[in-house]
Amino acid sequence: MTTHKIGIIMNGVTGRMGTNQHLLRSIKAIVDQGGIRLGDAETIMPDPILVGRSESKLAALAARAGVKRYTTNLDAALADPANQVYFDATLTGQRPIGVRKAIAAGKHLYCEKPSAVSSAEALALYREATAAGLKNGVVQDKLWLPGLVKLKYLIDTGFFGKILSVRGEFGYWVFTGEHEKLQRPSWNYRKEDDGGIIVDMLCHWRYVVDNLFGPVKAVSCLGATHVPQRWDEAGKPYKCTADDTAYATFELTNGTICHFNSSWCVRVRRDDLLTLQVDGTHGTAVAGLRNCVAQHLSATPRCLWNPDVDSPIKYFDGWTTVPSQDGGENAFKIQWELFLKHVVKGDPFPWTLLEGAKGVQLAELGLKSWAERRWVDVPALG
Repeated sequence: MTTHKIGIIMNGVTGRMGTNQHLLRSIKAIVDQGGIRLGDAETIMPDPILVGRSESKLAALAARAGVKRYTTNLDAALADPANQVYFDATLTGQRPIGVRKAIAAGKHLYCEKPSAVSSAEALALYREATAAGLKNGVVQDKLWLPGLVKLKYLIDTGFFGKILSVRGEFGYWVFTGEHEKLQRPSWNYRKEDDGGIIVDMLCHWRYVVDNLFGPVKAVSCLGATHVPQRWDEAGKPYKCTADDTAYATFELTNGTICHFNSSWCVRVRRDDLLTLQVDGTHGTAVAGLRNCVAQHLSATPRCLWNPDVDSPIKYFDGWTTVPSQDGGENAFKIQWELFLKHVVKGDPFPWTLLEGAKGVQLAELGLKSWAERRWVDVPALG
């Protein structure tokens, strides 16, 4: 058995997403399962080193995850030839600093989105990494959510006929922190700290739309700061300067219209925190994070408008549950395994820093659309 031991510098994983999704549910889970099997004779085994500013936080997290290596010295970690991959989950504004250090050190790159605060910078990072001959990728986790995998199966098998429209609903009520414990960090609601839901979620919607439904041609976006004041981690009130809600419409090159509502100021009365309804000439499906239901044209009820009587149709009836085609593993873990196979064996990995730059571009154009109150074209990026 040949074991490919891969040192992974994990910078900024003491935050909520880095700890839960990337360290515990991805890298630790891969180690616990005995690595990534490449047939009967080869295995990839991650060897993480945690990097951050607080040694006490790193020590506690390392103990929790069973990780032996941690340091507050990023430069020393980059100088170690045993570390072949650099992963960045720091604040967006700081990300290019670490990524460029990793490029100079010759490390392969994998990072959270947004990959930078501007599309110009994000594209520059991609070009610099590519010019250096480094393998690179950006987190696009929602592509491997079980519900979206089932939706992609329906698309690939022609269930919908011609897809007409997509309606996405995402969000939940984030407590202000005045009387309750925060669910999200306070910087999310400060523009000066790179917060805002347009920057956060339009990066996601770009890769979801591009990979499932087609390239985005134009965007119309309206943002809002519905909750003007929140309370930070220390219990102090502060003014919210970033958008907490986005109403965005995307026109695709194939004519499909996608509308996504994203909000941290909405209470959930739908199947999941994220639902996508796809309507086509031959059928409709509604996907959540893990489940998906579908209704074929042949099972579509004949609806008539009559507000004077209760509807005789039970609208939640007549839908079929789409079965799972795989085990439904953690989406972040699946992409981590694909990236590490790309690093070790050269397996295809199309979700590069260029795709990350496209997400930043759409967020930028969404903000531009909001500011100028108009449709904005989405030019090719490359």
